[in-house]
Amino acid sequence: MLTMLGGPRRFCDGLTRRETLQVGTLGMLGGLSLPNVLRAEAENPQSSRTGKAKSVVVLYLHGGAPTQDMYDMKPQAPVEVRGEFKPIATSASGIEICEHLPRSAKWMHKSAIVRSVSNKSNCHNTMPSFTGWEQPLDDLTILKDSYPPSMGSVVEYLKQTQTPRSAPNRDLPAYVHLPAPLGWGGGPIKAGPYAGFLGKRFDPLEAMCTPTVDPGVRTDIREAPVVMRGIPRLPDSVLAAGLTIDRLAQRKGLLAQLDQQLRGPQLQTAIAGFDRYQQKAFDVLTSNTLKAAFDPARIDATVKERYGDTLFGNSTFIAANLVESGVKFVTVLWDWYNGRIPNLQEFGWDTHMWNFQILRKYLPQVDMAFGSLMEDLDRRGLLDETLVVIMSDFGRTPNINKDAGRDHWIHCYSVLFAGGGIRGGTVYGQSNEHAAWVKDRPVSTADICATIYSAMGIDPHTLIQDKLGRPVPIAQYGQPIEEILA
Repeated sequence: MLTMLGGPRRFCDGLTRRETLQVGTLGMLGGLSLPNVLRAEAENPQSSRTGKAKSVVVLYLHGGAPTQDMYDMKPQAPVEVRGEFKPIATSASGIEICEHLPRSAKWMHKSAIVRSVSNKSNCHNTMPSFTGWEQPLDDLTILKDSYPPSMGSVVEYLKQTQTPRSAPNRDLPAYVHLPAPLGWGGGPIKAGPYAGFLGKRFDPLEAMCTPTVDPGVRTDIREAPVVMRGIPRLPDSVLAAGLTIDRLAQRKGLLAQLDQQLRGPQLQTAIAGFDRYQQKAFDVLTSNTLKAAFDPARIDATVKERYGDTLFGNSTFIAANLVESGVKFVTVLWDWYNGRIPNLQEFGWDTHMWNFQILRKYLPQVDMAFGSLMEDLDRRGLLDETLVVIMSDFGRTPNINKDAGRDHWIHCYSVLFAGGGIRGGTVYGQSNEHAAWVKDRPVSTADICATIYSAMGIDPHTLIQDKLGRPVPIAQYGQPIEEILA
């Protein structure tokens, strides 16, 4: 049965057994009817693009990073707009970025900045970033199975449905999320990075962490902004005492026999999804490749010095290891963790107050992580086939408020692309003189997703079927930004 179809046509945590019975209809998630397939094939000839990126690393700055203080500076604007930082020259002629990003500046000849992004959703909604879907949500913490899938989940879907079982690294997940689920640090987990109507088996492998701050550091952000320490770890990856891999395999065999005795023909379809969860968990537990990528012993003093020895920096280093191991899509999240550390006054990139005080601490950490990631990918021979993206959920206001902060602003912000599949030294789009509104060549979040898909050689107009049987393009009708693609 054909489940995926596309072309370049342009358009304007575990389950209970009760839950497995409820998801028996997952079998319907794939497949267009034959008339629709034939019609779509006639209207959508196959794309001729060959993607250069085999893997993607998304560095996600949760909370709304002020990109006019990073990648789209306005030094000629009034002081209440331009802020406190100065631009510096980069390795790409004519492109300037913030003075607190000197290592990033050395990689602008391999990077493209899109300065005209906006979205139509409500603030702190991460669905547009991960899926391209800009529908406002009443509750950002409800993970509905009717939502469209994230880019990483689509990549996982393609691997699971199109990769032969005998292929190398078949047991590796295609999609990994670091260092913890989105929103976990501050409370409820948020929608965005998940598989939605594709089904939970295409959700990311989510790492876990224990965030900490340095001993003696005050947890009041007004005194001094803090950065999180910690190293991501595989969830449930430590076997119980005395339980070897061989004994685990024996238990798996016994479980399979027991399931075979309990299930009748009418339950086969209903619990098929649960079986896939068991297989995925077993693969994670027994994957030496995955364990090696997460091995904390690899984060030695040199790595800590180069990446910054922060939770974000260590996660970025592990992302490089995962890409080298064959993982296709890795998200590295800079979240906030005030829900995990008592009395911590810290809200990630949501800089309503003390914007510049916070950025003086945060930007060097982003710079170290990005610069080291680019260096390591280059040294390992992976840079030309790995796309690195720095993005946030939205931007921040052009005017600085009474608390020396910037407030929510969805109308204009920047996204940075680098590495595989990107035409380096390019800028696409333009904001106005205050970085407030898009002045030229507007870009939607769907266009950002379409560009990432295209860089990977995945047709962004590929159709998947939602819960109601309707064909939906994976990039939500977005168009790739051809001008920045190599």
